[in-house]
Amino acid sequence: MEQTLWGHLPLLVRSNSKDSVEYILEALWRTRKTGLDSADRHVIRDMLQLENDSDLDPILVCLRMLIRRCVYENISKDEIPKLFPSEVLPELQRLLTLLLQKFQLQWQEDVLKDQNTVPRLKAMTWNMANLDKESTDPAAVINLKLQNDVQLYSGEQDVKFQLSKDSLEMMLKSMYYIRDQFSAMDEASNGQ
Repeated sequence: MEQTLWGHLPLLVRSNSKDSVEYILEALWRTRKTGLDSADRHVIRDMLQLENDSDLDPILVCLRMLIRRCVYENISKDEIPKLFPSEVLPELQRLLTLLLQKFQLQWQEDVLKDQNTVPRLKAMTWNMANLDKESTDPAAVINLKLQNDVQLYSGEQDVKFQLSKDSLEMMLKSMYYIRDQFSAMDEASNGQ
């Protein structure tokens, strides 16, 4: 089935314009959550001089697969040409590669905004330090190791900060409050 699916991709050449193919890719990205509406489909069908949706759908599926892999699989710009099966014409591969490279970073940033994720705490260490010799107020230096689970930029990050005694007490009160909230949620869910 994949061969016949990719076999529809050369119909993109009918658009006779790099701008048209660029418009199609942008429309597919813009509608990634909702799917193309009938107006978009009509515009794209006209650009490609296609009679009906049965010719259009396989092309859209191929393009969405390429976009998805390019954006979500953390593929470098140089590896994008490797996404195409050998049956895709070299000139079409070049055109789509250039366009995918053009949009890859912007689209990955869009995904990060969509996910709006917060890194997880992987480890925490601390030590006491008198950083200011004249001050008798000790400070705690806290070192956090954060794990980022966003697929595009997964990895660890170290964050180090210093807390005065007052700030440390406030932070501990907040953490105890959060712990109590979690405990209350657990008790409520176990009691049901």
